[in-house]
Amino acid sequence: MKSRFKLQALIEISLFAALGLIFDLLIPYRLPQGGSISLAMLPIFVMAFRHGLKGGLATGALVGTLQLLFGAYIFTPVQFLLDYTVAYGLVGMAGVFAGRVKQAAGQGATKTLATYLVLGALIGSVLRYAAHVISGIVFFAEYAEGPVVAYSLGYNATYMAPSFIISAIVLVLLFTTAPRFTRVATRDIRQ
Repeated sequence: MKSRFKLQALIEISLFAALGLIFDLLIPYRLPQGGSISLAMLPIFVMAFRHGLKGGLATGALVGTLQLLFGAYIFTPVQFLLDYTVAYGLVGMAGVFAGRVKQAAGQGATKTLATYLVLGALIGSVLRYAAHVISGIVFFAEYAEGPVVAYSLGYNATYMAPSFIISAIVLVLLFTTAPRFTRVATRDIRQ
């Protein structure tokens, strides 16, 4: 039974990572120096709330790494890892609230569920934002218009804040209308 659960989790991680990449490619708004407003974090959040930290971190790191194949801005290997693999992997830290999300969903506590969904999304988004800010300071200082730290903070906030807000709204709508998304099926597929 345990190996079946692991296989199911790996399949979900792969599918949701692909979905995250697709959401990133369907970009409604891309900034000229990189960054975009998209729903790429949404599948990572879903996996974080379904499978906890491991599922969220793995899905996020995979989404970020897959972006290498589809037009990532790469200047050095360290910059790529920080801006993509690490930044998107950190989105999976929303999984620290997986237990509370599942408990609230199981009890039908909609307000509590929404609160933990938004808190988890906020943590994941802030950590991703921090990775992009550090990358901006270290690797993109020459493009800054004014003080480097202030520019990186402001520039990255222009796409991270809207991406967080949109993702949080969709998460709350998705999980409050279909709380079964928090449950991982464990029954035998052959039945």
